[in-house]
Amino acid sequence: MWMSWRWLSQRTTSLDRSERRLAAFGPLSLLVFFFIWGVAIVLGYGLVFYGLADQFRPALSDFATSFYVSATTLVPLSYGDFVPEMGLARAFIVAESVTGIGVAAVAITLLFSLYDAFRSREEAVIALDALAGAPPAGVYILEYAALRGLRPQLRDTFEEWRKWTAMVLESHLAYPWLFFFRSSHDNEAWINSFAAVMDAALLVVSTVEEESEGSAHLMLIVGNHFAEDTAWVLRFKGEPDAIIGRDEYDAAVERLKKAGYRIKENGWAEFTKRRSKYGSVVNQLALLLAVPAAEWVGDRSYLPHRQRRPRRARTAAN
Repeated sequence: MWMSWRWLSQRTTSLDRSERRLAAFGPLSLLVFFFIWGVAIVLGYGLVFYGLADQFRPALSDFATSFYVSATTLVPLSYGDFVPEMGLARAFIVAESVTGIGVAAVAITLLFSLYDAFRSREEAVIALDALAGAPPAGVYILEYAALRGLRPQLRDTFEEWRKWTAMVLESHLAYPWLFFFRSSHDNEAWINSFAAVMDAALLVVSTVEEESEGSAHLMLIVGNHFAEDTAWVLRFKGEPDAIIGRDEYDAAVERLKKAGYRIKENGWAEFTKRRSKYGSVVNQLALLLAVPAAEWVGDRSYLPHRQRRPRRARTAAN
């Protein structure tokens, strides 16, 4: 359903209109789910009541009447115009009434759980905006921290996002619906923010000398766990690809040098090795959700190092 909705939402030249349509999918699909769930329950009990039509007074004349009795019992809005007079019919009427209460309780609990998880996720995304920019970028996090004298804050940032990643991992695996609830602010997407922090942590571990390396290493461990489980839940293909080209990495290193960082030797090999553990998953998730492109996340098929080599023509059989 999401693939069709995404395709229809992107059939417009207005980016704002497309974003509004994509953002509506999560809440609307949840309402549709509750509607289908309710109709299925009413339909099931309606079939039972239709089989027990003679046990009602007046007797249920057709399935439409049985469906009406089932619907008014589940809500409940029964007006007493059809009364069950036999034991089995009464038992199922009571059972559907209890089912209706249970469905309402589950729906309310689910809504509150989803909202709480969404709010917790988005609070950190909005807070990161000041440090990572919009759209967020890992290089910018380190660059801005150095230029503004905020390098001591990097350790706290990695610690906060390590806990954030664990929270999102638990909530989104329990409620995969949350993957499709979009961030509500312009040029922001939770997966882009996660990728930015992961890239910043990876640059600290592989490329620059920084006191927050220990916290960055822990962030990478939890982030890789998130990428692995997300790939399993969403059935992504495991592709050990760093996604980033050497020219992009070299450009990032030059920016970090100008910001005042000391650069480690032979960082490229370590960078590509570690980023291949999460880079492909993050990119696939960003493409699936059609989020706004960030510096190292999104549609990168236009880049030279991502273009596929042309297939060799098959030689004719002798």
